[in-house]
Amino acid sequence: MAKELKLYPVARKGVLLELAGIDDLQQMARQVRRDIIRMLATANSGHTGGSLGMADIFTALYFRVLNHDPHQFWNNNDKDLLFLSNGHIAPVWYSVLARSGYFPISELNSLRQLNSFLQGHPTSESKLPGIRIASGSLGQGLSVAVGAALGLRLDGKDGDVFCLMGDGECQEGQIWEAAMSASHYKLSMIIGIVDCNNLQIDGEVSDIMDVEPFADKWRSFGWNVYHCDGNDIESVITTLEGIKTSPDRKKPSVVLAKTIMGKGVPFFEGSMPDKSNWHGKPPSKDDAVKALAILGDTLFGDF
Repeated sequence: MAKELKLYPVARKGVLLELAGIDDLQQMARQVRRDIIRMLATANSGHTGGSLGMADIFTALYFRVLNHDPHQFWNNNDKDLLFLSNGHIAPVWYSVLARSGYFPISELNSLRQLNSFLQGHPTSESKLPGIRIASGSLGQGLSVAVGAALGLRLDGKDGDVFCLMGDGECQEGQIWEAAMSASHYKLSMIIGIVDCNNLQIDGEVSDIMDVEPFADKWRSFGWNVYHCDGNDIESVITTLEGIKTSPDRKKPSVVLAKTIMGKGVPFFEGSMPDKSNWHGKPPSKDDAVKALAILGDTLFGDF
């Protein structure tokens, strides 16, 4: 890229500070889902199911839980870091980044376009504010989080390091090498969040390669394990803030967040007979119109 994308005007902060209650956050999550549908239908390419399913978690993170400042992204000082390992759900990340002030909301129109900052998987090459690494080669994100956490320790910084992963992705051996490293080095600042929808592109996780007993695996690698309803913003916030404020954090933590692929639009949710039907395909224009009607307008407005 010949140019860098400018940060969104500081005035956006005035809007963000109004998202105080759960109702406001739920409305923002609904707007994020609208953004995802519009982006994917316009691009006619991308991953619908996981993006919609993680809208509540990303909304909770960027509008309540994370200690972050979009206007100081390149000068990170004692702020939290976030890495998306399952990079194919980039649309949900792009939406919350734009909505929380990292770049203009109008940029969402450019998903997967030639020379766009918003590629199908996040890339660091475009120097998009909010993105630190390229991701989407599944299994690698937790290793990056471990490296970042070690770097924070060396620099004497106090931020937390979040890493988002998919349950199917946890079939990758590198996840467990990284999990072992995080425990060995006592990287208590790492908070993993696993999207547990039991679906991957070829079918159900339990059929392709079962990861159960999942919680026991993490515990055996020396992690604290938590559970939450990943489609309940209040449950997500309570769980994550409980971890962040715990006075006795000596281990890395992982949250196994139960979600529904395609959440928010009934005909995207676990479509039968192929439940993973919407994992890797975009909505048609007609499907998008129907989905947006179901989601309804919000106060935030579309791009």
